[in-house]
Amino acid sequence: MATVIDRVSQTGREVAGSPAGGDRRRRRRLSGWHFVLLPVAVLFLVPFLQMALASFSPAKELLAFPPPFIPSHFTVDGYVKLFAETDILLWLRNTVIVAATAIVSNIVLCSLAGYGFARLKFAGRNVGFIVILATIMIPTQLLMIPTYILFAKLGLLNGLGAAIVPWLATAFGIFLMRQFFLSLPSELEEAGAIDGCNRWQIFFRIVLPLATPAIASFAIFQFIWVWNDLLVALIFSGGTQDVAPLTQRLAEMVGSRGQEWERLTAGAFISIIIPLAVFFGLQRYFVRGLLAGSTKG
Repeated sequence: MATVIDRVSQTGREVAGSPAGGDRRRRRRLSGWHFVLLPVAVLFLVPFLQMALASFSPAKELLAFPPPFIPSHFTVDGYVKLFAETDILLWLRNTVIVAATAIVSNIVLCSLAGYGFARLKFAGRNVGFIVILATIMIPTQLLMIPTYILFAKLGLLNGLGAAIVPWLATAFGIFLMRQFFLSLPSELEEAGAIDGCNRWQIFFRIVLPLATPAIASFAIFQFIWVWNDLLVALIFSGGTQDVAPLTQRLAEMVGSRGQEWERLTAGAFISIIIPLAVFFGLQRYFVRGLLAGSTKG
C-alpha cells in the first residue's frame, strides 16, 4: 500500500505543481493570439478598474454625468462611512460562512457521488446520473415556491440554514467530478486493491489526491456562485439583519438608499476583492481541472 500511495503522491505533485520546463518555455513565446486576446482582456478589465476608482471618488463626482473615469482627488470617505454606519463586517461574516460551508459540503458530497457514478457498478447508475443532469435544465425560479414551502415546514427560514442548504450539493459538481474520475487510469485503483486497500482507502488516499485540479476548479465556481448569490438569500433569509449576506445589503442600498453612492461603490469594490483573491490563488489549477475530464464521456 505504501508503494502505491507514494507513487500517487508523486503523481499528484506533478499534476498540481508547476509546469514542465518545455511548457514554461512555450509560455514565454508570443503568438498572434496574444495580440487578439490582450485588447479583449483590457476591455473586460475597464469596468472593474472604473468601479475601483469610483470607490475612491468624492460624492459629487459620483453623481456627475458622465462620471469622470479618474477622480480629481482620491478620498476614503466612502469606506469610512461604510464601516462606521453599517454592519459590513457582519455581512461579510455571514457570506463567508455560507460560502465556506457550501464549498466544503460540495467537495465532499459531489466527490463521493461523482466517484460512485464513475467507478461503482449498481443498478440504475446511468439513469440516476441522467436524472441528476436533467435538474440542471430546470430554471431556479420554478423551484423557489416549493423550496420556500419546504423550508417553512422545516423551520429553516430567516436563518443561515436557509442560505446554506440550497448550496450543499449541485448537479454540476457531480458531473464535473464524475468526468474527472473517468479520466483517471483504473490501474492505480487496481494496484491499491492488490496492496490491500479497501474502497474507502482507495478513494481518500489514491483517487482524491489526484483530483486536486478538478476540486480547485469546482471550488472557484462554487465560491463565486455562492458569494454573488442574491436570489436565494433574498427569498429564504428574508429581512433578518443578523443573517443577511453582503449582496443582499448592497442591493438594499440601491433600492432604499439610492443616493448613498459612496457607501455603495465602496461595498461593491470590497465584494469583489475576496473572489478575485480566491481565483488568483487557485488559477493554476483552473484550466487543468476543466480540461482533465474532457477526454472521456
